[in-house]
Amino acid sequence: MAIKGSLKEASLADVCQLLAMGQKTGCLSVTDRSRFGQIFFERGRITYARIVNRRDRLGDLLLREGHITEAQLREALEAQRREPDRRLGEILVAAGHLAPDALTAVVRLQIEEAVYHLFTWTRGSFYFEVDERPDQVDVTVSINPEGLLLEAARRVDEWSLIEKKVPSLDIIFAVDVERVRESGVELTAEQEQLLPYFDGTRTVMDVADASGIGEFEVGKALYGLAQAGFAHQVGRRGDDPVRGREADVAERLNLGIAFYRTAMFDDAAVEFRRALEAEPGERTAHFHLGLIALRQGAAREAVREFKAVIEHAGPNHAAFLNLAHALRRLGQHAEALLALDEAEAIRPGTPTVALARGMVLLDQGDVEAARTAFAEYRRRLPSREEPSALYFYYAGIAAGALGHLDEAQTLCAKGLERYPGAAPLLLLAGAVAERRGQDDVALRHYRRAAEESPGLAQAHKNLGDVAYRKGRHDEAAQHLRRAVELDPNLGDDALTKLGNLYFRRMERDEAVAWWRRALELNPDNRLVRSHLEVLAHALG
Repeated sequence: MAIKGSLKEASLADVCQLLAMGQKTGCLSVTDRSRFGQIFFERGRITYARIVNRRDRLGDLLLREGHITEAQLREALEAQRREPDRRLGEILVAAGHLAPDALTAVVRLQIEEAVYHLFTWTRGSFYFEVDERPDQVDVTVSINPEGLLLEAARRVDEWSLIEKKVPSLDIIFAVDVERVRESGVELTAEQEQLLPYFDGTRTVMDVADASGIGEFEVGKALYGLAQAGFAHQVGRRGDDPVRGREADVAERLNLGIAFYRTAMFDDAAVEFRRALEAEPGERTAHFHLGLIALRQGAAREAVREFKAVIEHAGPNHAAFLNLAHALRRLGQHAEALLALDEAEAIRPGTPTVALARGMVLLDQGDVEAARTAFAEYRRRLPSREEPSALYFYYAGIAAGALGHLDEAQTLCAKGLERYPGAAPLLLLAGAVAERRGQDDVALRHYRRAAEESPGLAQAHKNLGDVAYRKGRHDEAAQHLRRAVELDPNLGDDALTKLGNLYFRRMERDEAVAWWRRALELNPDNRLVRSHLEVLAHALG
């Protein structure tokens, strides 16, 4: 289960300490305005960290530490351009230019620098996803967080002083080198190395990228120069409209995708819209805005976004497939099937198209045709690939709709073997068990669904229905109230039963309130209308 919070309420140090003490495994994502970073944990120890849109300094660090030469780095970068899926460290090790132990040491340093930088963020939010692990990285390490927390705390204190002279990494500074030389002051090694970079054209972040020195060390060196009057602010990156148009789009897209992957959909949408402001028609932005709209239940908006992808970028398999999902949610089944025909024409034989077709046909009520589509999905799957949870769920519904309860129960059982925490599958397994008179089995499935997805109103509704039928009125009322709290528009059945339960308790005012709410949702509920009329007559 994900954990969310604000950095104003809990500092990043406190969050990391809790994750370490709890020996948690997963990914801690951190956002501060338009910045995004991640720290990965394995049983409480830090294994990796990265910051989106921060230049990969592995090559710079390897050079600085003397592990490779500039010629070796150029050779590795050229090889990486030819094979972009290979990582820089992997290429250097394979070429014999770098020992694996040296790579591990420098990656560890890079991870530590990323964590220190993240600790300077104070106004954003955090999101911890259990069991998420880094993907496609050179190497992971195992770092005890306690040492990092102590050093990070020291740096945060020091950074608060540096910020008085260097309030942002987007600021451009110029240093009067001639005046520095004439003054005869003794510079630190970092200041001496960085002096040529402060030429009035680079931001603090640019200097860090170009020099291979971390932001903290650059800020520290610059603070001393500014304090002595040698460094002066001459501009800010946001003042450059050309750069904002040309370079901003890639950064916005990177941030948006990072936010999207961690379910921070509102933040992701902001970044994608900013990318579209800079480059109208940018298809990645439109596509992800469509996915976000689908996630948030805004099907009409999703249709517009996916159509924009097709309009600006031409026929696109993924756009047509997701357009079909959005049209299905709007009940536009014929249009959804046409979109799936287009997706099929672009990539014939794709399993997901057959699955989506079955879902649309099932919604249309053509159960036999849906079953044929689900069978086609299984036929198209590669031999070693497991069917998706959606397949087991919808194929189970189709089997149940035709009265094949044994088949439906088997599909649910097989699906739960592969996806034990899939709440919709648990609900369906419970419903099938109910139809077979296996109430105890149904209750187990419904309770599991409520545990796996505490915000799932239908799980509590089903638990309430079984308890209501069994005459366990207090338990029924508890679950039905919870269901209505989670989804006030769940349906008039839950509200009707709550009215009945309160009436049995002789709490007539409460019963009337629930019945009236049921009528608001369904004015044609004759049973509730009859209850209210009889009660009104009895009370005179």
